[in-house]
Amino acid sequence: MADWHTTVTPPALARLLAATRLPEPTGARRPAYRTLAGQIRLLVTEGRLPVGARLPAERELAAGLDLSRTTVATAYETLRTEGYLRSRRGSGSWTALPEGTPPPTDALHPLPPHEQGATLDLGIAALPAPEPWLGRAAARAVELLPHYATGHGHYPTGLPVLREALARRYTERGLATTPDQILVTTGAMGALHLVQRLLVGRGDRVAVEAPSYAHTLQALRLTGARLVPVPFAWTPGARETGPTPAWDLAEWRQVLRGASPKVAYLIPDFHNPTGALVPEEPRRELLAAARASGTLVLVDETTAELGWGVPESEPLPRPMAALDRAAQVITVGSAAKLLWGGLRIGWVRAAPQLVRRLATERVYSDAGSPVLEQLIATELLGEPLARIRAERFARLRATAHAFAAALPERLPDWRFHLPPGGLVLWVSTGTLSGAALARAGEQHGVRIAAGNRFGSDGAFEHHVRIPFTVPAAAVPAAVDRLADLAARAAAGPGFATADDTQPPPP
Repeated sequence: MADWHTTVTPPALARLLAATRLPEPTGARRPAYRTLAGQIRLLVTEGRLPVGARLPAERELAAGLDLSRTTVATAYETLRTEGYLRSRRGSGSWTALPEGTPPPTDALHPLPPHEQGATLDLGIAALPAPEPWLGRAAARAVELLPHYATGHGHYPTGLPVLREALARRYTERGLATTPDQILVTTGAMGALHLVQRLLVGRGDRVAVEAPSYAHTLQALRLTGARLVPVPFAWTPGARETGPTPAWDLAEWRQVLRGASPKVAYLIPDFHNPTGALVPEEPRRELLAAARASGTLVLVDETTAELGWGVPESEPLPRPMAALDRAAQVITVGSAAKLLWGGLRIGWVRAAPQLVRRLATERVYSDAGSPVLEQLIATELLGEPLARIRAERFARLRATAHAFAAALPERLPDWRFHLPPGGLVLWVSTGTLSGAALARAGEQHGVRIAAGNRFGSDGAFEHHVRIPFTVPAAAVPAAVDRLADLAARAAAGPGFATADDTQPPPP
């Protein structure tokens, strides 16, 4: 049991329940206690109720929902029997996942080369290299390399020319930055690991969005951090499009005030995996709440430059660090999403004194990132950048709209909100287990990231993440394979759901 719980009030739970629909039962009508238990179970598995959230007392919830206390008590007992609720006399009841819940299937690592041709790989959210610009930049970097080869080649803070290019890019985006505020790292994960190692100790609380980026969640677990998930608020949309994600500021204020986390990890720009783009005013409000609680804000901007769905006439929100006067925001960026993952170039943007501390800490793991790759990244961030962005945007836009057209036709029970940018589509698979879908995919040549990889406690069971990495022309065939896979998964043992007609628990 976690040492701090989100407390869900009866009105808040009532709002969540009102927006939660269960599949219609076959045969006998579903009893009221089972409807309530099924709705709470679905809220937990989808991550809209975090694991470890404290639920209202039976009497309070019965009054808030206008149900009998017996109905609520029987629903709670059903959930306890199934493993979705734990209770302790005098402490209340909190949400849980059943013991023995299988670990999430890992579809976020690249396939070995001999398997790539035969498998539809929807596990990695990364695009091929931008050609011909990468080749040209590499050739130019090789020409420049001899100028650096006379030295030792160790640059703990990064090549000065790359730091200057990155500082210039931040300034163009509305965040005045100098090179001494930049530390170049070996990929964004290298940046996140470095920041976590310096700032997060074993037992420290870290507030995270729910869902959030799977690799970062696992990295935080490995540091021994105690994750405090904060669910998104979902605004109901049309049946065909699904709900729209947004930060739940009331929930964030409660978590920051009640848990006092040391760090809050956020992805405000084309969030991975939901695609959410957070407007500027909510960013200000969350920063104010973090400042009041003494919480550092770690912002992941790896997808911030991928606004392919935002009209050119509509300015993007400024980076969160541009709204921060107290230097409490640390920003992580990467060349992987806009340029190419094979470069393995990331960076940290922070106060100069923190950059110096990170550089000192960094020498105990690596002495710096490869010089040649830094030179290539510097070239790509110069004159070719505008054309690379245009090419990326056109490709991503076409693929996203192709998925938006094909998925409702072949998989009408799946729901999604088409995001304004980013690299992925967050899809609700209805009653189909995303983990079962991923397991079936492993046997039938389709790699897909199950939604429970993106929950801090294995939630989001009925979701999958689909990246916009296949060409638009190949999307219909890819969706056909997903539909076939869904049929296989639905027929398999991993699809079983609770029987709505079973009697109340003893």
